[in-house]
Amino acid sequence: MSEFTVGESDFLLDGRPVRLLSGAFHYFRVHEAQWGHRLAMLRAMGLNCVETYVPWNLHEPRAGVVRDVEAVGRFLDAVRAAGMWAIVRPGPYICAEWENGGLPHWVTAGAGTRVRTGDERFLAPVRAWFHRLMPEIVSRQADRGGPVIMVQVENEYGSHGSDADYLERLARLLRATGVTVPLFTSDGPEDHMLTGGSLPGVLATVNFGSHAREAFESLRRHRPAGPLMCMEFWCGWFDHWGGKHAVRDPGEAARVLREILECGASVNLYMAHGGTSFGGWAGANRGGELHEGPLEPDVTSYDYDAPVDEYGRPTRKFWSFREVLAAYHPDPLPEPPPAPAALDSPADVALTGWAPLDDVLEALGGPETVTATPPAFEDLGVARGVVRYEVGVPGPRRPYPLSVRGLRDLAVVYVDGERAGVLTEEEPGLGEPVAGPARVELWVESLGRVNYGPRTGEAKGITGGVLHERQYLHGVRARGLDLDAFGDGVGPVPFGALPPGGAPGLYRGTVTVRRAGDARLELPGRTRGFVWINGFGLGRYWSVGPQESLYVPGPVLREGENEVWVLELQETAPRAPAPRLLGPP
Repeated sequence: MSEFTVGESDFLLDGRPVRLLSGAFHYFRVHEAQWGHRLAMLRAMGLNCVETYVPWNLHEPRAGVVRDVEAVGRFLDAVRAAGMWAIVRPGPYICAEWENGGLPHWVTAGAGTRVRTGDERFLAPVRAWFHRLMPEIVSRQADRGGPVIMVQVENEYGSHGSDADYLERLARLLRATGVTVPLFTSDGPEDHMLTGGSLPGVLATVNFGSHAREAFESLRRHRPAGPLMCMEFWCGWFDHWGGKHAVRDPGEAARVLREILECGASVNLYMAHGGTSFGGWAGANRGGELHEGPLEPDVTSYDYDAPVDEYGRPTRKFWSFREVLAAYHPDPLPEPPPAPAALDSPADVALTGWAPLDDVLEALGGPETVTATPPAFEDLGVARGVVRYEVGVPGPRRPYPLSVRGLRDLAVVYVDGERAGVLTEEEPGLGEPVAGPARVELWVESLGRVNYGPRTGEAKGITGGVLHERQYLHGVRARGLDLDAFGDGVGPVPFGALPPGGAPGLYRGTVTVRRAGDARLELPGRTRGFVWINGFGLGRYWSVGPQESLYVPGPVLREGENEVWVLELQETAPRAPAPRLLGPP
Protein backbone atom coordinates (compact mmCIF):
# COMPACT_ATOMS: atom_id res chain seq x y z
CA MET A 1 0.00 0.00 0.00
CA SER A 2 1.15 3.55 -0.75
CA GLU A 3 0.06 7.04 0.21
CA PHE A 4 -0.24 9.54 -2.62
CA THR A 5 -0.79 13.16 -1.55
CA VAL A 6 -0.67 16.70 -2.91
CA GLY A 7 2.07 18.85 -1.39
CA GLU A 8 2.76 22.58 -1.53
CA SER A 9 4.69 22.23 -4.78
CA ASP A 10 4.95 18.51 -5.56
CA PHE A 11 3.02 15.30 -5.67
CA LEU A 12 4.19 13.07 -2.83
CA LEU A 13 4.33 9.28 -2.81
CA ASP A 14 4.91 8.01 0.70
CA GLY A 15 6.25 11.47 1.52
CA ARG A 16 8.74 11.62 -1.36
CA PRO A 17 8.33 13.99 -4.34
CA VAL A 18 7.24 12.26 -7.53
CA ARG A 19 6.60 13.49 -11.05
CA LEU A 20 3.69 11.98 -12.95
CA LEU A 21 4.53 11.05 -16.53
CA SER A 22 1.10 9.91 -17.61
CA GLY A 23 -0.67 9.02 -20.81
CA ALA A 24 -4.34 8.81 -21.76
CA PHE A 25 -5.50 5.34 -22.78
CA HIS A 26 -9.24 4.62 -22.86
CA TYR A 27 -9.92 1.01 -21.92
CA PHE A 28 -13.22 1.18 -23.84
CA ARG A 29 -11.46 2.01 -27.11
CA VAL A 30 -9.10 -0.97 -27.07
CA HIS A 31 -9.97 -4.66 -27.22
CA GLU A 32 -9.47 -6.10 -23.74
CA ALA A 33 -7.10 -8.78 -25.01
CA GLN A 34 -4.77 -5.98 -26.16
CA TRP A 35 -4.67 -3.91 -22.96
CA GLY A 36 -1.44 -5.53 -21.78
CA HIS A 37 0.39 -4.83 -25.03
CA ARG A 38 -0.68 -1.18 -25.12
CA LEU A 39 0.31 -0.64 -21.47
CA ALA A 40 3.73 -2.13 -22.18
CA MET A 41 4.08 0.30 -25.10
CA LEU A 42 3.33 3.22 -22.79
CA ARG A 43 5.90 2.03 -20.27
CA ALA A 44 8.46 1.70 -23.05
CA MET A 45 7.79 5.31 -24.05
CA GLY A 46 8.72 6.40 -20.54
CA LEU A 47 5.35 6.75 -18.79
CA ASN A 48 4.73 5.74 -15.19
CA CYS A 49 0.99 6.42 -15.09
CA VAL A 50 -2.15 5.88 -17.20
CA GLU A 51 -5.27 8.06 -17.32
CA THR A 52 -8.71 6.91 -18.41
CA TYR A 53 -12.25 8.22 -18.59
CA VAL A 54 -15.31 6.12 -17.76
CA PRO A 55 -18.22 6.50 -20.26
CA TRP A 56 -21.46 6.31 -18.30
CA ASN A 57 -23.62 5.68 -21.39
CA LEU A 58 -21.59 2.62 -22.41
CA HIS A 59 -22.20 0.98 -19.04
CA GLU A 60 -25.78 2.14 -18.39
CA PRO A 61 -27.48 2.37 -21.80
CA ARG A 62 -30.93 2.39 -20.20
CA ALA A 63 -31.94 3.54 -16.73
CA GLY A 64 -31.05 0.85 -14.23
CA VAL A 65 -29.56 -1.49 -16.86
CA VAL A 66 -25.88 -1.64 -15.96
CA ARG A 67 -23.55 -3.76 -18.10
CA ASP A 68 -19.96 -4.82 -17.52
CA VAL A 69 -18.99 -2.04 -15.15
CA GLU A 70 -16.48 -4.63 -13.92
CA ALA A 71 -14.41 -3.78 -17.02
CA VAL A 72 -13.23 -0.68 -15.15
CA GLY A 73 -11.83 -2.85 -12.36
CA ARG A 74 -10.27 -5.30 -14.80
CA PHE A 75 -8.50 -2.46 -16.56
CA LEU A 76 -7.16 -1.04 -13.32
CA ASP A 77 -5.90 -4.50 -12.40
CA ALA A 78 -4.09 -4.60 -15.77
CA VAL A 79 -2.54 -1.20 -15.02
CA ARG A 80 -1.27 -2.47 -11.67
CA ALA A 81 0.11 -5.62 -13.30
CA ALA A 82 2.00 -3.38 -15.76
CA GLY A 83 3.64 -1.58 -12.83
CA MET A 84 1.96 1.78 -13.47
CA TRP A 85 -0.22 4.23 -11.56
CA ALA A 86 -3.73 5.23 -12.68
CA ILE A 87 -5.69 8.47 -12.85
CA VAL A 88 -9.45 7.92 -13.21
CA ARG A 89 -11.88 10.49 -14.62
CA PRO A 90 -15.38 9.13 -13.94
CA GLY A 91 -17.30 12.14 -15.19
CA PRO A 92 -20.27 11.99 -15.19
CA TYR A 93 -19.45 14.06 -18.32
CA ILE A 94 -16.25 13.10 -20.14
CA CYS A 95 -16.27 14.79 -23.61
CA ALA A 96 -13.62 12.47 -25.17
CA GLU A 97 -15.15 12.76 -28.68
CA TRP A 98 -17.53 10.11 -27.39
CA GLU A 99 -21.30 9.93 -27.97
CA ASN A 100 -23.04 12.63 -25.89
CA GLY A 101 -19.86 13.23 -23.92
CA GLY A 102 -20.50 9.97 -22.08
CA LEU A 103 -23.89 11.05 -20.74
CA PRO A 104 -26.72 8.56 -21.36
CA HIS A 105 -29.36 9.88 -23.77
CA TRP A 106 -32.08 9.04 -21.25
CA VAL A 107 -30.40 11.35 -18.72
CA THR A 108 -29.96 14.33 -21.03
CA ALA A 109 -33.50 13.91 -22.40
CA GLY A 110 -34.97 14.03 -18.90
CA ALA A 111 -32.78 16.76 -17.44
CA GLY A 112 -32.56 19.08 -20.47
CA THR A 113 -30.67 22.29 -19.68
CA ARG A 114 -30.36 21.13 -16.08
CA VAL A 115 -27.66 18.67 -17.15
CA ARG A 116 -24.36 19.28 -15.33
CA THR A 117 -25.99 21.29 -12.56
CA GLY A 118 -27.04 20.56 -9.00
CA ASP A 119 -30.64 20.00 -10.05
CA GLU A 120 -31.88 16.68 -8.66
CA ARG A 121 -33.21 15.66 -12.09
CA PHE A 122 -29.56 15.32 -13.04
CA LEU A 123 -27.88 14.54 -9.72
CA ALA A 124 -30.24 11.71 -8.76
CA PRO A 125 -29.22 9.43 -11.66
CA VAL A 126 -25.58 10.50 -11.21
CA ARG A 127 -25.76 9.45 -7.57
CA ALA A 128 -27.22 6.06 -8.46
CA TRP A 129 -24.58 5.52 -11.16
CA PHE A 130 -21.65 6.48 -8.91
CA HIS A 131 -22.82 4.12 -6.19
CA ARG A 132 -22.64 1.34 -8.79
CA LEU A 133 -19.36 2.44 -10.43
CA MET A 134 -17.17 3.69 -7.63
CA PRO A 135 -16.60 0.36 -5.81
CA GLU A 136 -14.58 -0.71 -8.88
CA ILE A 137 -12.32 2.32 -8.38
CA VAL A 138 -12.33 2.73 -4.59
CA SER A 139 -11.17 -0.83 -3.94
CA ARG A 140 -8.16 -0.21 -6.21
CA GLN A 141 -6.87 3.01 -4.68
CA ALA A 142 -3.17 3.27 -3.82
CA ASP A 143 -3.84 3.25 -0.08
CA ARG A 144 -5.48 -0.16 -0.57
CA GLY A 145 -2.68 -1.63 -2.63
CA GLY A 146 -4.09 -0.61 -6.02
CA PRO A 147 -2.85 1.74 -8.76
CA VAL A 148 -5.38 4.62 -8.46
CA ILE A 149 -3.71 7.80 -7.21
CA MET A 150 -6.15 10.55 -8.27
CA VAL A 151 -9.83 10.91 -9.23
CA GLN A 152 -11.27 13.81 -11.22
CA VAL A 153 -14.29 15.91 -10.26
CA GLU A 154 -16.45 16.42 -13.41
CA ASN A 155 -14.47 17.31 -16.56
CA GLU A 156 -13.49 20.69 -18.03
CA TYR A 157 -16.50 22.14 -16.24
CA GLY A 158 -15.29 25.71 -16.81
CA SER A 159 -15.98 25.22 -20.53
CA HIS A 160 -19.63 24.59 -19.68
CA GLY A 161 -20.91 26.20 -16.50
CA SER A 162 -20.32 27.97 -13.21
CA ASP A 163 -22.46 26.01 -10.73
CA ALA A 164 -19.96 25.83 -7.87
CA ASP A 165 -22.54 24.13 -5.66
CA TYR A 166 -22.82 21.32 -8.21
CA LEU A 167 -19.05 20.76 -8.22
CA GLU A 168 -18.98 20.78 -4.42
CA ARG A 169 -21.82 18.28 -4.22
CA LEU A 170 -20.09 16.06 -6.78
CA ALA A 171 -16.86 16.16 -4.76
CA ARG A 172 -18.77 15.26 -1.59
CA LEU A 173 -20.44 12.40 -3.45
CA LEU A 174 -17.06 11.02 -4.52
CA ARG A 175 -15.83 11.18 -0.93
CA ALA A 176 -19.04 9.58 0.32
CA THR A 177 -18.54 6.63 -2.05
CA GLY A 178 -15.12 6.00 -0.52
CA VAL A 179 -12.61 8.02 -2.55
CA THR A 180 -9.64 8.81 -0.31
CA VAL A 181 -6.97 9.67 -2.90
CA PRO A 182 -6.62 13.31 -4.00
CA LEU A 183 -9.38 14.84 -6.12
CA PHE A 184 -8.64 17.25 -8.95
CA THR A 185 -10.25 19.35 -11.67
CA SER A 186 -8.96 20.08 -15.18
CA ASP A 187 -9.80 23.07 -17.39
CA GLY A 188 -8.44 25.28 -20.11
CA PRO A 189 -5.96 27.91 -18.87
CA GLU A 190 -8.30 30.83 -19.59
CA ASP A 191 -9.47 32.82 -16.56
CA HIS A 192 -13.19 32.15 -17.07
CA MET A 193 -12.58 28.42 -17.42
CA LEU A 194 -10.47 28.20 -14.27
CA THR A 195 -12.90 30.29 -12.22
CA GLY A 196 -15.88 28.29 -13.47
CA GLY A 197 -14.33 24.84 -13.24
CA SER A 198 -12.09 24.80 -10.18
CA LEU A 199 -13.06 24.09 -6.60
CA PRO A 200 -11.52 25.42 -3.35
CA GLY A 201 -9.44 22.79 -1.62
CA VAL A 202 -9.23 20.62 -4.74
CA LEU A 203 -6.13 20.47 -6.96
CA ALA A 204 -6.60 22.43 -10.21
CA THR A 205 -4.83 21.32 -13.41
CA VAL A 206 -4.82 22.78 -16.92
CA ASN A 207 -5.28 21.41 -20.45
CA PHE A 208 -3.49 22.78 -23.52
CA GLY A 209 -1.51 21.89 -26.62
CA SER A 210 1.13 24.63 -26.66
CA HIS A 211 2.47 27.69 -24.81
CA ALA A 212 3.10 25.76 -21.61
CA ARG A 213 4.73 28.57 -19.65
CA GLU A 214 1.84 30.96 -20.32
CA ALA A 215 -0.68 28.28 -19.32
CA PHE A 216 1.08 27.56 -16.04
CA GLU A 217 1.41 31.30 -15.33
CA SER A 218 -2.36 31.57 -15.72
CA LEU A 219 -2.85 28.64 -13.36
CA ARG A 220 -0.53 30.22 -10.79
CA ARG A 221 -2.60 33.43 -10.80
CA HIS A 222 -5.52 31.32 -9.60
CA ARG A 223 -3.57 28.78 -7.54
CA PRO A 224 -0.30 30.16 -6.11
CA ALA A 225 0.54 26.80 -4.51
CA GLY A 226 0.25 23.14 -5.40
CA PRO A 227 1.86 20.90 -8.01
CA LEU A 228 1.76 22.00 -11.63
CA MET A 229 0.21 19.54 -14.05
CA CYS A 230 -0.98 19.57 -17.62
CA MET A 231 -3.80 17.04 -17.39
CA GLU A 232 -4.30 17.03 -21.17
CA PHE A 233 -1.32 17.79 -23.36
CA TRP A 234 -2.96 17.62 -26.79
CA CYS A 235 -0.11 16.01 -28.70
CA GLY A 236 -2.38 15.23 -31.67
CA TRP A 237 -6.00 15.78 -32.66
CA PHE A 238 -9.11 13.99 -33.90
CA ASP A 239 -10.74 13.82 -37.34
CA HIS A 240 -14.23 14.68 -38.60
CA TRP A 241 -16.07 12.94 -41.42
CA GLY A 242 -15.59 14.96 -44.61
CA GLY A 243 -12.61 16.83 -43.16
CA LYS A 244 -8.85 16.48 -43.40
CA HIS A 245 -6.73 14.05 -41.42
CA ALA A 246 -5.13 15.87 -38.46
CA VAL A 247 -1.36 15.54 -38.11
CA ARG A 248 1.04 17.23 -35.68
CA ASP A 249 4.75 17.36 -36.31
CA PRO A 250 6.53 14.99 -33.89
CA GLY A 251 9.49 17.31 -33.32
CA GLU A 252 7.27 20.28 -32.53
CA ALA A 253 5.14 18.22 -30.13
CA ALA A 254 8.28 16.91 -28.41
CA ARG A 255 9.53 20.47 -27.92
CA VAL A 256 6.30 21.39 -26.11
CA LEU A 257 6.55 18.24 -23.98
CA ARG A 258 10.08 19.23 -23.02
CA GLU A 259 8.86 22.74 -22.16
CA ILE A 260 6.18 21.31 -19.85
CA LEU A 261 8.72 19.19 -18.00
CA GLU A 262 11.24 22.04 -17.80
CA CYS A 263 8.56 23.99 -15.90
CA GLY A 264 8.79 21.31 -13.22
CA ALA A 265 5.31 20.08 -14.08
CA SER A 266 3.74 16.66 -14.36
CA VAL A 267 2.03 15.76 -17.62
CA ASN A 268 -0.65 13.54 -19.11
CA LEU A 269 -0.32 12.94 -22.85
CA TYR A 270 -3.72 13.19 -24.53
CA MET A 271 -3.72 10.76 -26.23
CA ALA A 272 -0.81 8.37 -25.60
CA HIS A 273 -2.78 5.70 -27.47
CA GLY A 274 -6.12 6.70 -28.97
CA GLY A 275 -7.66 3.44 -30.13
CA THR A 276 -11.03 3.17 -31.88
CA SER A 277 -14.62 4.26 -31.21
CA PHE A 278 -16.01 0.80 -31.85
CA GLY A 279 -19.74 0.09 -32.04
CA GLY A 280 -20.79 3.48 -33.41
CA TRP A 281 -19.88 5.34 -30.19
CA ALA A 282 -18.03 8.22 -31.89
CA GLY A 283 -19.39 11.63 -30.91
CA ALA A 284 -19.63 14.92 -32.78
CA ASN A 285 -18.78 18.57 -32.42
CA ARG A 286 -20.43 21.77 -33.54
CA GLY A 287 -18.34 24.14 -35.66
CA GLY A 288 -17.71 27.80 -35.00
CA GLU A 289 -15.90 29.68 -32.29
CA LEU A 290 -18.71 29.11 -29.78
CA HIS A 291 -19.50 25.56 -30.97
CA GLU A 292 -22.96 26.48 -32.24
CA GLY A 293 -22.30 25.88 -35.95
CA PRO A 294 -22.72 22.95 -38.33
CA LEU A 295 -22.45 19.41 -37.03
CA GLU A 296 -18.98 17.88 -37.36
CA PRO A 297 -19.31 14.13 -36.66
CA ASP A 298 -16.19 12.31 -35.51
CA VAL A 299 -14.75 9.42 -37.48
CA THR A 300 -14.57 5.90 -36.06
CA SER A 301 -10.79 5.89 -35.72
CA TYR A 302 -9.50 7.64 -32.61
CA ASP A 303 -5.90 7.33 -33.72
CA TYR A 304 -5.48 11.00 -32.67
CA ASP A 305 -2.06 11.10 -34.34
CA ALA A 306 -0.92 9.69 -30.98
CA PRO A 307 2.60 8.35 -30.31
CA VAL A 308 1.17 4.80 -30.26
CA ASP A 309 -1.04 4.47 -33.32
CA GLU A 310 -4.44 2.81 -33.68
CA TYR A 311 -2.75 -0.54 -34.44
CA GLY A 312 -0.54 -0.32 -31.33
CA ARG A 313 2.63 0.54 -33.26
CA PRO A 314 5.26 3.11 -32.26
CA THR A 315 5.29 6.21 -34.47
CA ARG A 316 7.97 8.85 -35.00
CA LYS A 317 6.26 10.77 -32.21
CA PHE A 318 6.72 7.76 -29.90
CA TRP A 319 10.46 7.80 -30.40
CA SER A 320 10.68 11.61 -30.05
CA PHE A 321 8.71 11.49 -26.80
CA ARG A 322 10.73 8.53 -25.51
CA GLU A 323 13.92 10.54 -25.97
CA VAL A 324 12.48 13.43 -23.93
CA LEU A 325 11.01 11.24 -21.19
CA ALA A 326 14.11 9.07 -20.80
CA ALA A 327 15.89 12.00 -19.16
CA TYR A 328 13.44 11.79 -16.25
CA HIS A 329 14.20 8.14 -15.44
CA PRO A 330 17.25 6.98 -13.47
CA ASP A 331 17.40 3.67 -15.36
CA PRO A 332 17.19 2.81 -19.06
CA LEU A 333 13.65 2.49 -20.37
CA PRO A 334 12.32 -0.96 -21.30
CA GLU A 335 12.19 -1.86 -24.96
CA PRO A 336 8.79 -1.92 -26.69
CA PRO A 337 7.05 -5.30 -26.64
CA PRO A 338 6.88 -7.41 -29.82
CA ALA A 339 4.33 -6.15 -32.34
CA PRO A 340 0.93 -7.88 -32.26
CA ALA A 341 0.26 -10.54 -34.87
CA ALA A 342 -0.97 -9.11 -38.16
CA LEU A 343 -3.05 -10.59 -40.96
CA ASP A 344 -0.56 -11.75 -43.59
CA SER A 345 -2.85 -12.56 -46.52
CA PRO A 346 -5.66 -10.40 -47.96
CA ALA A 347 -9.08 -12.01 -48.00
CA ASP A 348 -12.29 -10.99 -49.76
CA VAL A 349 -15.62 -11.05 -47.95
CA ALA A 350 -18.08 -13.32 -49.75
CA LEU A 351 -21.47 -11.65 -49.36
CA THR A 352 -24.20 -14.28 -49.68
CA GLY A 353 -27.37 -12.76 -48.21
CA TRP A 354 -29.29 -9.49 -48.05
CA ALA A 355 -32.36 -8.11 -46.33
CA PRO A 356 -34.01 -4.76 -47.11
CA LEU A 357 -34.06 -2.17 -44.33
CA ASP A 358 -37.79 -2.66 -43.75
CA ASP A 359 -37.24 -6.34 -42.98
CA VAL A 360 -34.30 -5.57 -40.69
CA LEU A 361 -36.44 -3.04 -38.85
CA GLU A 362 -39.27 -5.55 -38.53
CA ALA A 363 -36.90 -8.18 -37.10
CA LEU A 364 -34.69 -6.09 -34.82
CA GLY A 365 -36.44 -2.76 -34.35
CA GLY A 366 -38.48 -1.39 -31.50
CA PRO A 367 -42.26 -1.00 -31.47
CA GLU A 368 -43.93 1.36 -33.91
CA THR A 369 -45.54 4.52 -32.58
CA VAL A 370 -48.22 6.70 -34.14
CA THR A 371 -48.22 10.32 -33.00
CA ALA A 372 -49.33 13.67 -34.32
CA THR A 373 -45.75 14.95 -34.50
CA PRO A 374 -42.45 13.09 -35.02
CA PRO A 375 -40.94 11.60 -31.86
CA ALA A 376 -37.23 12.14 -31.24
CA PHE A 377 -34.79 9.25 -30.90
CA GLU A 378 -34.98 9.76 -27.14
CA ASP A 379 -38.76 9.26 -27.16
CA LEU A 380 -38.24 5.92 -28.91
CA GLY A 381 -35.38 4.79 -26.68
CA VAL A 382 -32.87 4.86 -29.53
CA ALA A 383 -29.33 5.79 -28.56
CA ARG A 384 -27.39 5.12 -31.77
CA GLY A 385 -28.85 4.01 -35.06
CA VAL A 386 -31.73 5.00 -37.33
CA VAL A 387 -35.44 5.78 -37.13
CA ARG A 388 -37.92 5.28 -39.96
CA TYR A 389 -40.55 8.02 -40.04
CA GLU A 390 -43.58 7.57 -42.28
CA VAL A 391 -46.09 10.31 -43.04
CA GLY A 392 -48.75 10.90 -45.70
CA VAL A 393 -49.16 13.92 -47.94
CA PRO A 394 -52.94 14.47 -48.30
CA GLY A 395 -54.36 14.87 -51.77
CA PRO A 396 -55.20 15.67 -54.34
CA ARG A 397 -52.90 18.69 -54.25
CA ARG A 398 -50.34 20.11 -56.63
CA PRO A 399 -46.60 19.71 -56.04
CA TYR A 400 -45.07 21.72 -53.20
CA PRO A 401 -41.61 21.71 -51.56
CA LEU A 402 -41.17 19.10 -48.82
CA SER A 403 -38.75 19.87 -46.02
CA VAL A 404 -37.84 18.89 -42.47
CA ARG A 405 -37.46 21.26 -39.55
CA GLY A 406 -35.01 20.31 -36.81
CA LEU A 407 -33.39 17.43 -38.69
CA ARG A 408 -30.63 15.76 -36.73
CA ASP A 409 -28.77 14.55 -38.55
CA LEU A 410 -29.31 12.98 -41.98
CA ALA A 411 -32.37 11.55 -43.76
CA VAL A 412 -32.65 9.31 -46.80
CA VAL A 413 -36.12 10.12 -48.20
CA TYR A 414 -38.44 7.90 -50.24
CA VAL A 415 -41.65 9.10 -51.90
CA ASP A 416 -44.07 6.31 -52.81
CA GLY A 417 -41.23 3.83 -52.48
CA GLU A 418 -38.78 5.66 -54.74
CA ARG A 419 -35.72 7.37 -53.38
CA ALA A 420 -36.18 11.12 -53.64
CA GLY A 421 -33.05 12.51 -52.00
CA VAL A 422 -30.83 12.85 -48.96
CA LEU A 423 -31.51 15.67 -46.49
CA THR A 424 -29.20 17.19 -43.90
CA GLU A 425 -29.47 19.87 -41.25
CA GLU A 426 -27.94 22.40 -43.67
CA GLU A 427 -29.98 21.21 -46.69
CA PRO A 428 -33.32 20.10 -45.20
CA GLY A 429 -35.49 20.28 -48.34
CA LEU A 430 -35.99 17.93 -51.31
CA GLY A 431 -34.83 19.19 -54.66
CA GLU A 432 -38.10 18.23 -56.40
CA PRO A 433 -41.56 19.22 -55.11
CA VAL A 434 -43.98 16.51 -54.00
CA ALA A 435 -47.61 16.23 -55.08
CA GLY A 436 -50.36 14.64 -53.02
CA PRO A 437 -51.52 12.10 -52.22
CA ALA A 438 -48.13 10.53 -51.46
CA ARG A 439 -46.47 8.33 -48.87
CA VAL A 440 -43.19 9.70 -47.55
CA GLU A 441 -40.59 7.65 -45.67
CA LEU A 442 -37.62 9.29 -44.00
CA TRP A 443 -34.82 7.06 -42.68
CA VAL A 444 -33.12 9.38 -40.22
CA GLU A 445 -29.66 8.58 -38.92
CA SER A 446 -27.82 10.04 -35.95
CA LEU A 447 -24.24 10.82 -36.96
CA GLY A 448 -23.11 11.08 -33.34
CA ARG A 449 -24.38 13.09 -30.41
CA VAL A 450 -22.55 16.32 -29.61
CA ASN A 451 -19.87 15.78 -26.98
CA TYR A 452 -18.65 19.33 -26.32
CA GLY A 453 -20.14 22.79 -26.03
CA PRO A 454 -23.60 24.23 -25.36
CA ARG A 455 -25.33 21.81 -27.76
CA THR A 456 -24.30 18.71 -25.79
CA GLY A 457 -27.37 16.62 -25.05
CA GLU A 458 -29.45 17.91 -27.95
CA ALA A 459 -32.08 15.50 -29.24
CA LYS A 460 -31.70 13.40 -32.39
CA GLY A 461 -34.19 12.60 -35.12
CA ILE A 462 -36.86 14.94 -36.49
CA THR A 463 -37.11 17.45 -33.67
CA GLY A 464 -39.37 19.97 -35.44
CA GLY A 465 -41.63 18.47 -38.06
CA VAL A 466 -42.18 17.53 -41.70
CA LEU A 467 -43.48 20.42 -43.84
CA HIS A 468 -45.32 20.38 -47.16
CA GLU A 469 -44.97 23.98 -48.27
CA ARG A 470 -45.79 25.71 -44.91
CA GLN A 471 -48.13 22.98 -43.66
CA TYR A 472 -47.01 20.49 -41.05
CA LEU A 473 -47.78 16.89 -41.95
CA HIS A 474 -49.31 15.11 -38.97
CA GLY A 475 -50.04 11.49 -38.17
CA VAL A 476 -46.45 10.22 -38.04
CA ARG A 477 -45.56 6.54 -37.78
CA ALA A 478 -42.10 5.99 -36.32
CA ARG A 479 -39.97 2.96 -35.50
CA GLY A 480 -36.38 2.83 -34.31
CA LEU A 481 -33.46 0.49 -34.96
CA ASP A 482 -30.82 0.79 -32.24
CA LEU A 483 -27.34 -0.54 -32.95
CA ASP A 484 -27.46 -2.41 -29.65
CA ALA A 485 -30.08 -4.70 -31.22
CA PHE A 486 -27.30 -6.35 -33.22
CA GLY A 487 -25.64 -7.47 -30.00
CA ASP A 488 -28.02 -10.45 -29.88
CA GLY A 489 -27.24 -11.47 -33.46
CA VAL A 490 -29.20 -11.27 -36.69
CA GLY A 491 -30.98 -14.62 -36.45
CA PRO A 492 -34.48 -13.13 -36.77
CA VAL A 493 -33.62 -11.28 -40.00
CA PRO A 494 -35.08 -13.00 -43.12
CA PHE A 495 -32.12 -12.92 -45.51
CA GLY A 496 -32.65 -13.51 -49.20
CA ALA A 497 -30.60 -13.31 -52.39
CA LEU A 498 -28.36 -10.33 -53.11
CA PRO A 499 -30.21 -7.46 -54.84
CA PRO A 500 -29.45 -6.74 -58.49
CA GLY A 501 -28.65 -3.05 -57.85
CA GLY A 502 -26.96 -1.12 -55.10
CA ALA A 503 -29.79 -1.25 -52.58
CA PRO A 504 -29.40 -0.31 -48.92
CA GLY A 505 -30.01 -3.02 -46.35
CA LEU A 506 -28.23 -5.61 -44.24
CA TYR A 507 -25.70 -7.75 -46.12
CA ARG A 508 -24.39 -10.98 -44.64
CA GLY A 509 -21.34 -12.96 -45.64
CA THR A 510 -18.15 -14.64 -44.51
CA VAL A 511 -14.41 -14.13 -44.80
CA THR A 512 -11.90 -16.95 -44.41
CA VAL A 513 -8.72 -16.19 -42.49
CA ARG A 514 -5.63 -18.39 -42.47
CA ARG A 515 -3.64 -16.69 -39.72
CA ALA A 516 -5.62 -14.30 -37.51
CA GLY A 517 -4.08 -10.96 -36.59
CA ASP A 518 -4.66 -7.22 -36.68
CA ALA A 519 -6.29 -6.18 -39.94
CA ARG A 520 -8.28 -3.47 -41.69
CA LEU A 521 -11.51 -3.76 -43.64
CA GLU A 522 -12.05 -1.81 -46.85
CA LEU A 523 -15.57 -1.34 -48.23
CA PRO A 524 -15.20 -0.04 -51.81
CA GLY A 525 -18.40 1.14 -53.46
CA ARG A 526 -20.31 1.44 -50.17
CA THR A 527 -21.61 4.80 -49.00
CA ARG A 528 -22.35 4.84 -45.27
CA GLY A 529 -23.22 2.36 -42.58
CA PHE A 530 -21.89 -0.01 -39.92
CA VAL A 531 -19.98 -3.30 -39.90
CA TRP A 532 -19.74 -6.25 -37.52
CA ILE A 533 -17.31 -9.18 -37.64
CA ASN A 534 -18.19 -12.18 -35.49
CA GLY A 535 -20.72 -9.97 -33.73
CA PHE A 536 -18.10 -7.33 -32.81
CA GLY A 537 -19.10 -3.83 -33.95
CA LEU A 538 -16.24 -2.21 -35.86
CA GLY A 539 -18.07 1.14 -36.16
CA ARG A 540 -19.27 3.49 -38.89
CA TYR A 541 -17.81 3.67 -42.40
CA TRP A 542 -18.50 6.60 -44.74
CA SER A 543 -17.21 7.25 -48.22
CA VAL A 544 -16.73 11.00 -47.57
CA GLY A 545 -13.45 10.18 -45.73
CA PRO A 546 -10.89 10.93 -44.51
CA GLN A 547 -11.02 7.47 -42.90
CA GLU A 548 -10.81 4.86 -45.66
CA SER A 549 -10.87 1.57 -43.75
CA LEU A 550 -11.91 0.17 -40.38
CA TYR A 551 -9.49 -1.30 -37.87
CA VAL A 552 -10.13 -4.96 -37.04
CA PRO A 553 -8.45 -6.09 -33.79
CA GLY A 554 -6.70 -9.42 -34.17
CA PRO A 555 -8.58 -11.02 -31.23
CA VAL A 556 -11.88 -10.46 -33.08
CA LEU A 557 -10.82 -12.76 -35.91
CA ARG A 558 -10.51 -16.54 -35.77
CA GLU A 559 -8.80 -19.08 -37.96
CA GLY A 560 -11.12 -20.21 -40.73
CA GLU A 561 -14.53 -18.73 -41.40
CA ASN A 562 -15.63 -15.40 -39.88
CA GLU A 563 -19.14 -13.95 -40.13
CA VAL A 564 -19.55 -10.41 -41.49
CA TRP A 565 -22.60 -8.11 -41.40
CA VAL A 566 -22.68 -4.84 -43.36
CA LEU A 567 -25.56 -2.45 -42.68
CA GLU A 568 -25.62 -0.09 -45.67
CA LEU A 569 -27.94 2.85 -45.00
CA GLN A 570 -27.83 4.70 -48.31
CA GLU A 571 -26.60 2.85 -51.40
CA THR A 572 -23.82 0.78 -52.89
CA ALA A 573 -22.38 1.00 -56.37
CA PRO A 574 -24.23 -1.45 -58.70
CA ARG A 575 -21.11 -3.58 -59.22
CA ALA A 576 -19.22 -2.73 -56.06
CA PRO A 577 -16.17 -4.91 -55.35
CA ALA A 578 -16.36 -7.22 -52.38
CA PRO A 579 -15.33 -5.83 -48.98
CA ARG A 580 -11.72 -6.80 -48.37
CA LEU A 581 -9.75 -7.72 -45.26
CA LEU A 582 -6.14 -6.56 -45.44
CA GLY A 583 -3.13 -6.35 -43.15
CA PRO A 584 -2.34 -3.10 -41.28
CA PRO A 585 -1.41 -0.15 -43.52
